[in-house]
Amino acid sequence: MNIAALTANLHVILPEMVLAAFALLVILADMLRQDEEESRLLPLLTLAGILAAMAATAWIWNRPVASYQEGAIADGFALGARTVILVAAGLATLLSMGYLPRINRQMGEYYALVLLATLGMTMMASATDLIVLFLALEIFSLALYILSGYYRKNPRSTEASMKYFLLGAFASSFFVYGAALLYGAAGTTQLREIGNLLASDHGNPNLLWPGIALLLVGFGFKVSLVPFHMWTPDVYQGAPTPVTAFMSAGTKTAAFAAFVRVLMEALPAQQIQWGWALAVLAVLTMTVGNLTALRQLSLKRMLAYSSVANAGYILVALVPGTAQGSKAALFYLLTYAFMNVGALAVVITLEKIDELDALQNRAAGLADRWPLLALAMSIFMLSLSGIPPLAGFFGKFFVFQAAVEGGWTWLAVVGVLNSAISAYYYLRVMVAMYFHEAEEPVQPRRWGGLSLSLALTALATVIIGLYPSLWTGFLSGLGG
Repeated sequence: MNIAALTANLHVILPEMVLAAFALLVILADMLRQDEEESRLLPLLTLAGILAAMAATAWIWNRPVASYQEGAIADGFALGARTVILVAAGLATLLSMGYLPRINRQMGEYYALVLLATLGMTMMASATDLIVLFLALEIFSLALYILSGYYRKNPRSTEASMKYFLLGAFASSFFVYGAALLYGAAGTTQLREIGNLLASDHGNPNLLWPGIALLLVGFGFKVSLVPFHMWTPDVYQGAPTPVTAFMSAGTKTAAFAAFVRVLMEALPAQQIQWGWALAVLAVLTMTVGNLTALRQLSLKRMLAYSSVANAGYILVALVPGTAQGSKAALFYLLTYAFMNVGALAVVITLEKIDELDALQNRAAGLADRWPLLALAMSIFMLSLSGIPPLAGFFGKFFVFQAAVEGGWTWLAVVGVLNSAISAYYYLRVMVAMYFHEAEEPVQPRRWGGLSLSLALTALATVIIGLYPSLWTGFLSGLGG
């Protein structure tokens, strides 16, 4: 293959190239720093890399849809998912600035791993080949296994890392085996070619259906679908909270983006079969996630089971197999990134560093002592509940609308009922903040990055809710 062929459409993977370059730069800067004071430059260098990747994404946004070596694509859906992932990575870096020095002095490795995890996530969002998809999955998974256990002196963090690694490796084997069976059924690893061959009834059904089932298991683990969700509360609770915030938004966006592309490009002809499978998984995921969250006293475990339920809501949009559903899912992921990262930022202010968590009673009386912090948490809880006119309301509205217009009205009704159930445990936090007295004095921890991330997430949650049309036009669907 000549050089011209290798460099053709290289701009498609420009954001990933930028992230890789800055990851190497962070490692080099960490090696060359003379004292601890210079380590403060590392998060700034990481933020610069994320902003540069955002600029690269914006630069290719209005260019014609292009593919790099048939393995990655720069269409509207991929660029929209990349944007959400980069936003989550930037917010997590801001949260890490004052948090990381308290738990681990090895900052260079941490920020390099954040950039590499982001690279894997953005690559997964744009992958159009099963091999590239698996490589991207492993890149960000390996980075997150390490980041989850970065507080090595804390047994809970080490346990979270081990559980995530063992179950993640098990799920990866399901994914790669499913991909191998899909390759055996169609004779190619390129998603669009698989779709064309299966649509013309040239595939091998004896390999196709087991392959689809195994892929559902692999994706189900990454997006925390029931019954593949058991790792989620332990890992969310045990990981350093900035890592939890990054993982909750970034991993979900990357995995759902790849999920959408596999379903829409490789398996559209089988929508009747996998649509019912997704519908059952969506009902189980929403219901189990919400009912289990009702019983949680830990804020991080509550948000973990909330994340499970939210995966069920997003899955509702994918069931019809329509372009509108993919747009609705991407819009929901954008809103979820802001409101969930914001909620976990508030948890950071309340948690005891050695516990890596905060019980709900630590939020009691927060409105009297820190009214702006209580206001921010109220915005996030109301938005997660789906209360208008905040971003979460429109996220759920578009998801359920896509289901109704796709002929799945009963599924939308189940989603609305589950959303009503979830309001109880979200509003319970608000009741504690405004109507309960503090059991012990709590002095919230603050630093510049944390305050900035709280302000950005709260404002975004409100603005997206007030002007949803701006964002629906911004995040175009497949092929846009």
